[in-house]
Amino acid sequence: MRIDCHNHINGKNINWGWKSNDLLIDAADKLEIDKLAVSIPVNRRYPTRDELPTSIKLPTMEEIIENNNDVLEAMQRYKGRILGYCSIVPGFKESISEINRCLDKGMIGVKVYNQYKIWDPVFYPIIEKSIEEKFPILVHGGFSTSGEEWDFEPNMSHAADFAYVSKLYPEAIIIEGHIGGGGDWEWAIKHLRNAPNIYLDTGGSVVDEGMIEMAVKELGAERILFASDMSMEAGVARILAADITDEQRENIFSKNFQEILDKRA
Repeated sequence: MRIDCHNHINGKNINWGWKSNDLLIDAADKLEIDKLAVSIPVNRRYPTRDELPTSIKLPTMEEIIENNNDVLEAMQRYKGRILGYCSIVPGFKESISEINRCLDKGMIGVKVYNQYKIWDPVFYPIIEKSIEEKFPILVHGGFSTSGEEWDFEPNMSHAADFAYVSKLYPEAIIIEGHIGGGGDWEWAIKHLRNAPNIYLDTGGSVVDEGMIEMAVKELGAERILFASDMSMEAGVARILAADITDEQRENIFSKNFQEILDKRA
């Protein structure tokens, strides 16, 4: 079995590049991906080049709810294939009630983008809720080597941020998103060595040789989760091509994430 723990679908007002969500399922069929855990993150309202980096705009709660409703519709349309994450902005007071609503309707976890660092106190009620309900939190992460990128994603959490939160909340199930999403992945892997409850997903378009092997060596195969983050052919290929054992490959492709899902069940 293959479970993609980090992917996206189109919503009514957000298009992630697929002409239709049917094409996502078609791609999954061709790549033998059995299930896809998806979200529709809130709009990326980054500042333009002429604006200050601090002028990042947050979405409205209405937009967040609409996006989550679109995921719920996809869960019904593609039953058995689509697992849903509830996208939220931690700083919004309505976030807990929205999580409750989405969990009650069958979602499996929470997806958070980059509006706040994961160690920001506004995150704490979300993390504590996840511990209580035993669901995973997938958080956009990365360690950019470009100063310009940091200017436009100043609150993006990196591996050292995740490691710090791991000490605060060792019971939480937290996934750092897309080790293959760009930036210094070797630095990221090293900083997660002593953060045993932080999982690393393999999504993203970067296919550097040795990435998966280093993650397995330093963190253990049981902490690595197969993901594509829309780079689906690369996502599957990097696991198939990695110099790891068949047992480790099977753990990464499905068993590790299934164990996370089983904790809540």
